[in-house]
Amino acid sequence: MNGDDPREDPRRRRVPPTSGRPGSPAVPPPGRPMPPPGRAMPPDPRYGRPPGGDRRPNPDDGPTVRHNPAPRRGASHIEPTQVLHRGNSGDQPLAYSQMPYEREKPRQPPPPPPRRDQVRHAPTQRPVPHHDAVPPRRTPPPIIGGRQPQPPRRRRKRHPFRWFAVIVVLVLAGIVAAVVHLDNSLTRITALPSYSDRVSNTPGTNWLLVGSDGRGDLSTEQEQELATGGDTGPERTDTIMMVHIPSSGPSTMVSLPRDSYVNIPGHGKDKLNASFAIGGASLLVQTVEEATGVRIDHYAQIGFGGFANVVDALGGLEMCLDEPIVDPLAGLDLPAGCQELSGPQALGFVRTRATPNADVDRMNHQRMFMAALLKKATSAGTLANPFALWPMATGIAGSLKVDDGDHIWNLAALGWAMRGETVTTSVPIGGFDDTDVGNVLLWDKAKASGFFEALATDQQIPEELLTR
Repeated sequence: MNGDDPREDPRRRRVPPTSGRPGSPAVPPPGRPMPPPGRAMPPDPRYGRPPGGDRRPNPDDGPTVRHNPAPRRGASHIEPTQVLHRGNSGDQPLAYSQMPYEREKPRQPPPPPPRRDQVRHAPTQRPVPHHDAVPPRRTPPPIIGGRQPQPPRRRRKRHPFRWFAVIVVLVLAGIVAAVVHLDNSLTRITALPSYSDRVSNTPGTNWLLVGSDGRGDLSTEQEQELATGGDTGPERTDTIMMVHIPSSGPSTMVSLPRDSYVNIPGHGKDKLNASFAIGGASLLVQTVEEATGVRIDHYAQIGFGGFANVVDALGGLEMCLDEPIVDPLAGLDLPAGCQELSGPQALGFVRTRATPNADVDRMNHQRMFMAALLKKATSAGTLANPFALWPMATGIAGSLKVDDGDHIWNLAALGWAMRGETVTTSVPIGGFDDTDVGNVLLWDKAKASGFFEALATDQQIPEELLTR
């Protein structure tokens, strides 16, 4: 049969029967007519014998061809008609009617139902992936007035950090611009000299602060308001102070009396403020360095108008007086006790000599003023309030004269260093004397030597050398 496996046992092959039972008349192959009754069917030339006749081999048929199964081929190949043989012992082919009858296998009875006492288990469940329900599409609103509705605009994602960064950059840019503006507002002069045998660098940072009686930037009305007394000749110094900022520990502010009798380089013995009148800031710095043995690193000078502007920018300064002060020349009439001083009053307070100790009280008043000024200028209320900080900063920058190498950040470092504890004192005084230049103040040479030696070596001044 076409499509049958040649390896299958020929005895198990089902071939259509010729007559249905053995011994029944032979049925001719398809395409051949049935013979008339009483006549035998002619031999089939394909098999060399009549169907259903003698099954012994015909000697005239030639040798029996054994069936050798060919190799299996593809499904599209049609196998030729195969010859069936008798079992495995003979070579004589079998007719279809001679094939053994194959009985049908009995059907297997169905399995018995499970007992009630048996535990039934639910079938194994397979996980089913979860899918979110697809939201229904929104039906677009009907067109009104023949206009096509515009699709909703996509909201922009907010970036709070980006806005914060922009604000920080703008603030920093504003601070830098303000610092540059203030630095350019400073008036620069050549104050630190370069001369032979100059005092070598000393540890720490030393400032020389000078308050001059210059009136060149004041109008007639301002001179009357500040009671400056009009033009009195060359510019002089009313206040001279040295500030030492150590590497560690509190800063020290030392008052240098203007009438101190010292040696002025190239001009002999004279009052300290005479060096300023003779050679300006440069000669004053050289005189202080040679008299003290301390090298000056920075210089700042302020005039009468600067004092008043800075105090008014801060809204006044609170000062506590032990005794009342009345000085018509300085335009001053202050009662005893704590009170708020305006700009003109603060200027008269640091200039007056109408007190029992004259110049000594004057130096004490100047140190009191500087301490109160720095305390208020560096307070949190002033630094956090731009309406108070900016007028104060512009007033100071516009009133100061500094050395060529000084900047606004150097002044900020000075104020920051003196915001806390500061030792205020004066040079040890030995007494007064009348000389050819007038009444002068003499230093205590023995104490002054150890006093300035401590500053030059960045040490704290011994308590017994301090003047309170």
